[in-house]
Amino acid sequence: MADGDTFPRQYARTRRFTLGEPRTITVSTDGSRIVFLRSRSGVDPVNALWTIDAGTGAERVVADPSTLLGDLDEADLPAEERARRERVRESGGGITSYATDDAVAVAAFTIAGRLFVASLVDGTARELAVAGPVFDPRPDPLAQRVAYVSGRLLCIGELDGSWRVLAGDDPDEPDTVSWGSAEFVAAEEMDRQRGFWWSPEGTTIAACRVDVAAVPLWTIADPSDPASPPVQHRYPSAGSDNADVRLFLLPLDGDEQEVEVRWDRDAFPYLADVRWDDHGLVLTLQSRDQRTLAVVRADRDTGNTIGLFADQDEQWVELVPGSPRHDHLERLVVCADRDGARRLLVGGAVTTPADQQVRAVLDATETGIVYTANPVADATVQHVWRLLPDGTNEALTDEPGVHSAVCGGETVVIRSATLDEFGTYTATLGGVVIESFAETPLVHPEVHLLRSSRHELATAVLVPSDRSKFDAALPVLLDPYGGPHALRVLAARAPYLTSQWFADQGFVVVVTDGRGTPGRGHAWERAVHGDLATAPLDDQVEGLEAAAAWLEQQDLGVRCDLDRVAIRGWSFGGYLAALAVLRRPDVFHAAIAGAPVTEMRLYDTHYTERYLGDPGSDPAPYDASSLLPIADQLTRPLLIIHGLADDNVVAAHTLRLSSALLAAGKPHEVLPLVGVTHMTPQEVVAENLLLHQLDFLRRSLP
Repeated sequence: MADGDTFPRQYARTRRFTLGEPRTITVSTDGSRIVFLRSRSGVDPVNALWTIDAGTGAERVVADPSTLLGDLDEADLPAEERARRERVRESGGGITSYATDDAVAVAAFTIAGRLFVASLVDGTARELAVAGPVFDPRPDPLAQRVAYVSGRLLCIGELDGSWRVLAGDDPDEPDTVSWGSAEFVAAEEMDRQRGFWWSPEGTTIAACRVDVAAVPLWTIADPSDPASPPVQHRYPSAGSDNADVRLFLLPLDGDEQEVEVRWDRDAFPYLADVRWDDHGLVLTLQSRDQRTLAVVRADRDTGNTIGLFADQDEQWVELVPGSPRHDHLERLVVCADRDGARRLLVGGAVTTPADQQVRAVLDATETGIVYTANPVADATVQHVWRLLPDGTNEALTDEPGVHSAVCGGETVVIRSATLDEFGTYTATLGGVVIESFAETPLVHPEVHLLRSSRHELATAVLVPSDRSKFDAALPVLLDPYGGPHALRVLAARAPYLTSQWFADQGFVVVVTDGRGTPGRGHAWERAVHGDLATAPLDDQVEGLEAAAAWLEQQDLGVRCDLDRVAIRGWSFGGYLAALAVLRRPDVFHAAIAGAPVTEMRLYDTHYTERYLGDPGSDPAPYDASSLLPIADQLTRPLLIIHGLADDNVVAAHTLRLSSALLAAGKPHEVLPLVGVTHMTPQEVVAENLLLHQLDFLRRSLP
């Protein structure tokens, strides 16, 4: 920690305190070896590949980019790797992902677009001099060779350094076709980051053929550098055409013929998941409106598919990480909403209680099925559970907090975050600890969790650590995300670091997770169907009122000044912040909208159509959720922040809102961030962005 350090500077330098944390953990199938990524300090952005002995706790560096390549130039990253990092919100560098064989004895990874393999047994690593740039390398299950993507090509690299193209070099194919990569909506919305899968014996690859010819072509330019050529990419905005995705079985033996896996692609255009193991090749398919989901098994000889499971919902069927899969008895393990909650189904039978919301399936072996879940009434916590062979559910964690796990053999690695300690604590159930090198934050969140009376909204209240410096009546800052797929109110310290910093500047900070956020059951999540604005905004008002009433009853020496209320947020939170001052100026007196989705027609198909439907057949939900038609209602200070290189929520969202505000004669501020995407990892940008927001709040809430 540097002398004279400040929290904004530390927060930026440590990439939100993620540097030095162990991450991307894998456990060998025999349970003896744990593999993970970690940088060497809380300010080192370069991740290395490590192993730890699950019995003794002895650590070893297997691959260090500084040793393998010397000076690391991230400018050499392939475009596909940059896109992957953006999709998963990756802010680190060095080795940011890896894949292993089935025994977790060999790993493959890239550094600066070059291919490396490592022996996880003897701790050595070397480069394979194949043609690149290399993206998403994956060893075959028996560790005989590595498959990887290079541009539009799917390639095979041998361990002796020779390589060949497996697919993508057909001169008759247009340049809109690529092999082995995930299309945009799969990576951004379906959590499918990959586009090829090895067969269990390593002789065949199931590979996606993606044709983006029909997807609208969008352009992102750098206005700060007019000489720089614009970047074009395919973006499937709501109501437009998606990529055409097909799946082929590609034999490595050139004498065999490729086989196309066939399903009704008109009815099920979304390939949401592929899993190939000893129990077969299983696909998860979705209809365009996402109201129907099908799980099918493919015959590797003919490519024909047969149904294993189907689910329907009047609004949408949720995709759940780790589902589907087979257990050791070849029973299908899936998650589905039943009786108001997300349940675990094994062989068609419901195996989890109705008051438990399953969040992910982590493992399925003869010792049981490991999964994460929370009580339906309380999404601030998440626990690890194991469904035992006798049908009972065993809790592997019980301390209030957010827990996850990685399994292999008899070894279970638990990652835990709680309100009592900063950061994550990573250890096996046997007591072997994987050390974290993350820095300790300069702020210490004082979090008070409460519930509103009407909807029982989970709400966090934070007040200044030193309240003697301020008047009793403090301005209020709402700091939500407030939308689908993300929670802010958790029984863990890390989510509240910036909130506490704002509180320490003289604010009461209120964070509320309203309807539409995950974890609270079927009806709760679907309260935003057809309308992404009303319930989320109403719930922020309810959370504010609950926090103000609660503080009045406490002996904390501060209270909420409801005549000085601001709201800030990013992405959906940015949309919600702008919406708040436009629709409810009686409650909200200033807003900071970061990367806001201002016009839902400009956002992607898979996300937006899930909630609002097809804008071509029913534009009303889009009109009702858009900020542009109500721009003339602005009467409060509004700061809009947007990265000009954002390829997810493109800068056009902010530019259109600003144009509409200007046309209506409504003063506002726009802060464009040059070279910044949907993330803000650059140290100087991230630090000064917090300071700029504080200055705006002080100017706007005198």
